[in-house]
Amino acid sequence: MNGPDNSRRDFLAKSVYSAAVLAVSPLRYAFGINQETSSGNQVISGTTLSVNAPEKELAGVKITEGENKVTVEINGELFTEYCYKGEQRPYFYPLIGPTGVSITRNWPMKDGENEEHDHPHQRSLWYAHGSINGVDFWTEGARNGNTVHDKFLKIESGKDVGIIQSQNKLIAADGKVICTDTRTHKFYNLPDAKMVDFEITFHASEGQVVLGDTKEGSMALRLAPTMRLEGPVAQGHIINSEGIKDKSAWAKRASWVDYYGPLNGEIVGVAMFDNPQNPKHPTWWHVREYGLFAANPFGVSDFEGKPKGTGNITIPEGESLSFKYRIYIHKGDQEQGKVAERYREYADGK
Repeated sequence: MNGPDNSRRDFLAKSVYSAAVLAVSPLRYAFGINQETSSGNQVISGTTLSVNAPEKELAGVKITEGENKVTVEINGELFTEYCYKGEQRPYFYPLIGPTGVSITRNWPMKDGENEEHDHPHQRSLWYAHGSINGVDFWTEGARNGNTVHDKFLKIESGKDVGIIQSQNKLIAADGKVICTDTRTHKFYNLPDAKMVDFEITFHASEGQVVLGDTKEGSMALRLAPTMRLEGPVAQGHIINSEGIKDKSAWAKRASWVDYYGPLNGEIVGVAMFDNPQNPKHPTWWHVREYGLFAANPFGVSDFEGKPKGTGNITIPEGESLSFKYRIYIHKGDQEQGKVAERYREYADGK
């Protein structure tokens, strides 16, 4: 039987052990029971002392360069991966929304339920254009152009924002370099939404560059089948900044477009913002009922029936031109996601 002295010794031993553990590292607390948990955490006097990584190590945006892709995690959870090696052009896949479900189509990266196998070049989230000096960088194939990763200029993690900045060469099928570009992607740590800023700067490094008049482009998403406007499981909707809805939003000019629908029973929306500083703002929208969602400032002949070439943008040799967009992924429809308010913040430089 334990006497008073034994009890005191046991108490002092536990107290010394507790103090020693607390002095070793800044461990996290959680109320628990007086035993070791299944995860290996030590429990002392009703308090669980986690031996896992401190919360501050998981908080924020962590960007990790791998062999073939760059992984973006937000608060310890996967958000997306930048896929660039062995691809005809770089893209982001998957794109995990605020409910923990990817908002984009899986195919052709992998098969997904109820997904149609059309337009294999429409890979999740990407930027490409269908006519750059007459070369098609939008669709895929042996006769089309390739956007080839050259190098990373910056890979940076942070508490509030992480950055991937890359340099690329746009190469025609015959091996000729048409131009180069610099792409800057910023990923934000938000409490109840996901947000990416995208900036592309075209450099006329090899001579004059003509960004041609075609609807095939440019800043683009291909959404999950339930978010589509039309299709076997489609329950989505489209609305733009001018209040134009669904199929009528195609080819219209607007500062933003929101495409929303159910994912695993919860309504999720994704808005794309056209920066007020962009050429030809507000842009035209190549947003389709089958889930293609693209901002395109070039395709005036297709969108408005004007003469071919009306929408061309020319960059003189040695000069550069930039385009900026924001992708805002939110819960609910455009009203619940406060899309108009978020756009005003973006337009104000926030």
